[in-house]
Amino acid sequence: MTEKLQADELQTQETKVSATTFSSHEESENFINRIGRKFRAEIRGVERVPEDKRVDTSKLSPLTMFLSPNMSIAALSTGALGPALFGLDFWTCVLCSVIWSVIGALPVGLFAVFGARFGLRQQILSRYLTGNIMGRIFALFNVISCIGWNGINLIPAVQLLASMGPLPPWAGCLIFVVLTCGVAMAGYKVIHLYERYSWIPNFVVYLVVIARLTMTHTFTFGDMSASTSGNVLSFIATIFGFVAGWVPSSADYFVYMPSSTPGYQIFFSMVAGLAIPSMFTLILGAACATATVSTPIYQAAYEKGSIGGLMYQILVVNNLHGFGKFCCVILALSAIANNVPGSYSLALAAQAIWSPLARFPRLGWCLIGNFVSLGLAIPAYYVFAETMSNFLSIIGYNVSIYIGISMAEHWIYRRGFGGYDVTNFENRKTLPFGIAGVVGFLFGVASTVLSMDQTWYSGVIAREIHGDISFELNIAFAFIGYNMVRPFEKKYLGR
Repeated sequence: MTEKLQADELQTQETKVSATTFSSHEESENFINRIGRKFRAEIRGVERVPEDKRVDTSKLSPLTMFLSPNMSIAALSTGALGPALFGLDFWTCVLCSVIWSVIGALPVGLFAVFGARFGLRQQILSRYLTGNIMGRIFALFNVISCIGWNGINLIPAVQLLASMGPLPPWAGCLIFVVLTCGVAMAGYKVIHLYERYSWIPNFVVYLVVIARLTMTHTFTFGDMSASTSGNVLSFIATIFGFVAGWVPSSADYFVYMPSSTPGYQIFFSMVAGLAIPSMFTLILGAACATATVSTPIYQAAYEKGSIGGLMYQILVVNNLHGFGKFCCVILALSAIANNVPGSYSLALAAQAIWSPLARFPRLGWCLIGNFVSLGLAIPAYYVFAETMSNFLSIIGYNVSIYIGISMAEHWIYRRGFGGYDVTNFENRKTLPFGIAGVVGFLFGVASTVLSMDQTWYSGVIAREIHGDISFELNIAFAFIGYNMVRPFEKKYLGR
């Protein structure tokens, strides 16, 4: 009974502290926040969410949060890279998609539990997981990743719209940036609502694509023996970057769930809601791309307009005409579902880099980040396949190093969720200093240099195996490097 009373008193104190921060933040006179409040947008940034504000009790939140993003045209284009860029047969693409969608979803599901348990954003949690120094560096990397991914993700949607008429690339990119900003700036509730339902029209369009592709009899399984191990590894790295790329943002979308929500419920719902749509859309993208091997008209469409041009050819030309164009518009709009989480998280990550940056509103960072994405998307439009493959692999490099360091800290030194005290998260004296995190990161960078395989550089190991094995080695190298230093950091620095 005494322990329960002490726990209740501690919870009350935490709530009072967090509520004070929330209150002062809500009363901010910043003109951007004043405008946001008029539209009932979420004003909160990286401040911890107090328990009495955690009103998201829906069991569907972790299941549906990434359902729509992974039913988008970006997932379709990622799956198409298997046959189109790496020359893989269909069954190899299926195996890679199924296995690595699940593996990539596992760490995302784990970090989702952190969000509900502690009410802190992912890049604030990074200070506990990787140390104060490295946590802020990872926040910077996440800003760059979100901006880059948002820019690249616009491209297949714009290609699809451009296939239907003379739409300049810059105009199409601008349209999607504005629409994405509208949803992302609204905040947590609107984002969850949008992601919960926006997958439905996409799924209907995909059923139409399957039907039309079946009727053309252009699908081919390909020859599994022709797939090289190096290309398989490179495709795996691409899939891992796509699915696990949500790791540095995962906790952001569950901070309003009560801390009493069962962790296993969040974890398994999250893994299922992320892996299943990824499998479906990646496999469908691979199936569509196999048609380019045996059908010259599809190959020409893909070479001219990438996945957008191919979808237009399948749905519109000599097929569904007006209805096909309507399906193309619906599919193009799916890019918004994929870009909204990145737009939301880049603003929070920007605030987590440095305390003075947290004084600038989340809404403002969201706006700035999206228009930087716009500037990236326009030149990348013309070299889409290579840009997307390279960028997803680079995301995988960063994420894999983050996973290696975080898993070591969480399981070995924190011994699970009971090893955290986040009541005073802004006090640097309560955080690991970060030397071990920096060493772990440098070990991961060394691994990347040795094992990455990109069009602009191939490491020594990658040249030997003719493929990209970096993210697997990065996790191991970062884990080892971190554990070499962390015991001494705790012993001599005390944290």
